[in-house]
Amino acid sequence: MANNYDVIVIGSGPGGYVTAIRSAQLGLKTAIVEREHLGGICLNWGCIPTKALLRSAEILHYGEHAKDYGLVLEGKISADIKAVVQRSRGVSARLNGGVAFLMKKNKIDVIWGEAKLTKASTAGQPAEIVVSKSSKKPMEPQNPVPKGTLGDGTYTAKHIIVATGARPRALPGIEPDGKLIWTYFEAMVPPEMPKSLLVMGSGAIGIEFASFYRTMGADVTVVELLPNVMPVEDAEISAFARKQFEKQGIKIITDAKVTKVDKASNSVTAHIETKDGKVQQITADRLISAVGVQGNIENLGLEALGVKTERGCIATDGYGKTNVSGIYAIGDVAGPPMLAHKAEHEGVICVEKIAGVPNVHPLEKDKIPGCTYCNPQVASVGLTEAKAKEQGYDIRVGRYQFAANGKAIALGEDQGLVKTIFDKKTGQLLGAHMVGAEVTELIQGFVVAMNLETTEEELMHSVFPHPTLSEMMKESVLDAYGRVLNA
Repeated sequence: MANNYDVIVIGSGPGGYVTAIRSAQLGLKTAIVEREHLGGICLNWGCIPTKALLRSAEILHYGEHAKDYGLVLEGKISADIKAVVQRSRGVSARLNGGVAFLMKKNKIDVIWGEAKLTKASTAGQPAEIVVSKSSKKPMEPQNPVPKGTLGDGTYTAKHIIVATGARPRALPGIEPDGKLIWTYFEAMVPPEMPKSLLVMGSGAIGIEFASFYRTMGADVTVVELLPNVMPVEDAEISAFARKQFEKQGIKIITDAKVTKVDKASNSVTAHIETKDGKVQQITADRLISAVGVQGNIENLGLEALGVKTERGCIATDGYGKTNVSGIYAIGDVAGPPMLAHKAEHEGVICVEKIAGVPNVHPLEKDKIPGCTYCNPQVASVGLTEAKAKEQGYDIRVGRYQFAANGKAIALGEDQGLVKTIFDKKTGQLLGAHMVGAEVTELIQGFVVAMNLETTEEELMHSVFPHPTLSEMMKESVLDAYGRVLNA
């Protein structure tokens, strides 16, 4: 039957399209269903376009501080927000077209529309989905529906992988309206630059937008419910980052929540209650709601088939398998950490297990790095110091400041910290945490080390090139064992 496949993937975000490619590589007849835009949220409205925006802000920052590097730039440096947004959207459009090319190259059928699971795989019969016309708005003009795309109809497959991603979470009474209260969608394409901004939530999304808008000249206030900004990070790294954010002029209120919002014609007034019960009001042009995301599990037919969900996400084992035969889930819809690289790896594991590839290892969530592209950048992998102690480890902790590194000083980026955590008994690297320039590029060295079950001995015997920022990684290890050389 023409509409029958080995694998159908629902959702073409990083997890979905990578899974489809790996499926095709393994010789499985594969299709992917998409209702809005190839590449999903990450490529079109998340990871990639935000990095383009942040790059523009970074260049602006360097231009404003040209004298620090002995340079003189004629005239005032300023930002054209429309051009900045246009560049960001262009970057997304280019990559969106790249995903379409990869689907064609790997002979993956693209089915355009909204999918609903209608049958599980039973008694040798394939699972089934029904695809209907999408209720979503048409994609941007630069991202047309690929030629040869399939549409409405019934499709069957031995294995159906749900990769529908997540969407911004909304708080009751403070729901985004697209004008005064924004999600990351509106924050990415502002028609004009707000003079003041209130950011509700200091996770990766909130703090990245706070960093972008502050660099672009807005007066920015961040409100965080928990005691620390970027609360999933190591407390010491969080505290260091907070000081740098505040030096840049970002106002931060922790242990506080927005309880109510009053809207005017072109501004919002937030009522902010702190832990001690005091309430203050802050008026800003716009408010960004960045209080997390929730899985897209609705209208998929999960309930009718009895697919188990937990905390708004689909429950799976370490290989993406659900409790229902023939149905799998990967990426954000399968639960935290909600990161694109987690989704990609999770999808590869899932489809390789389906294909019977030998020695497929289940996902190890404690070895997934996290990166936040604010200024300064923050990156981490493994256990924080508090979590390591909580789990009963007797630990060694090493630290190394950017201020002692020659390359960081030469770059004019001497504010940062590298922190490593080891099991005192075995020398196992339990966690690594960084804040400073380019740490999102450096963290992978520690990720590889952890996956190879490296101890301090191998890291100490590794030769790091000079002069580089990476030398601080080794110095942090040496510091944990009382052998630091350049401090």
